Amino acid sequence: MKWLTKKVVSFLSVYYAHMLEYRAEIFFWVLSGSLPIILMGVWIKAAQGGDFSLTSTEFARYFFCVFQVRQFTNVWVIWDFEREVIEGKLSFKLLYPLDPVWYHVSRHIAEKMTRFPIAVLLTFLFFTLYPQAFWFPDLSQSFLGLISIILAFTLRFIIQYTLAMLCFWIERASSLQQFWFLFDIFLSGITAPLDVFPPVVRDIVLLTPFPYTVYFPASLFINHSLNVPLGFLIMLAWIVIFFILNRCLWRKGLKQYSGMGA
Repeated sequence: MKWLTKKVVSFLSVYYAHMLEYRAEIFFWVLSGSLPIILMGVWIKAAQGGDFSLTSTEFARYFFCVFQVRQFTNVWVIWDFEREVIEGKLSFKLLYPLDPVWYHVSRHIAEKMTRFPIAVLLTFLFFTLYPQAFWFPDLSQSFLGLISIILAFTLRFIIQYTLAMLCFWIERASSLQQFWFLFDIFLSGITAPLDVFPPVVRDIVLLTPFPYTVYFPASLFINHSLNVPLGFLIMLAWIVIFFILNRCLWRKGLKQYSGMGA
C-alpha cells in the first residue's frame, strides 16, 4: 500500500507541475467548452415562448451544470495514444513495470486539478451575471453528483481508450472518435436535455452510454426526477463492457504492434 501511495503521489505531482506550465492554455481549453452556455441562452429564450417541461431558470441551471460536468469529464487519450503508436513511443512504456494507461490517467487527473480553480471562478461569475438561477444542491445531491462525475469520467475515458486500441490496426483511430462525437453531442444532453425528447426516444437513449457522461450527472445536481439506482447500474454496466473489450483489444493489439506503428 505504501508503494502504491508513493507511486500515485509521484505521478500526480509530476503531471500537475507539467499542467501548471500550460495553465494559460488550459484556460482557453475551458473557454472552448462554452457551447452549453451559448445553448443556454437559446433554450431560455425558447422556454419563455414555448411549452416545455423545464422553466427558463431550470434550463439555466441545467446548462450551467453541463458546462461544469464537461470540465471534469473531458478526455483526449485517443490522440495521445495514437501518436505514441504511430511514432513508436509506446515501445519505451512497455518496458516499464506499469501498464501505460496509468500515465494517461494521471495526466488527465492532474489536468482536472488545474482546471478546478478556473471552474470555481467561472461559477462565481455565472451567478453574478445570472443571480436568479442561483441554488445550492443539498448534501445528498452533491454526493451523488460527485460520484456520477467520477463514473462519467471513467466511462468516457474507457470508451475513448477502447477506440484508441484500434490504432494497432489503423493509423487514424481518432477519426472514429470524431464519428462517435456526432452521436455524443446530440444524445449526451449537451445540446438539449433529454427531458425535451419524445418519451419513447428518451427511454431508448437512456439505455445507451451517451446520457451518462453529461445528462445524468448534470440532472443529479439540479434534482431532476431520475431513476438514480438504475442510472448508476447502467453506467457501471457500460464501464464493465468497455473494460472487457479494451483488455481484449489490448492483448490482440500488442501482438500486432511492430514497435513503429501497426
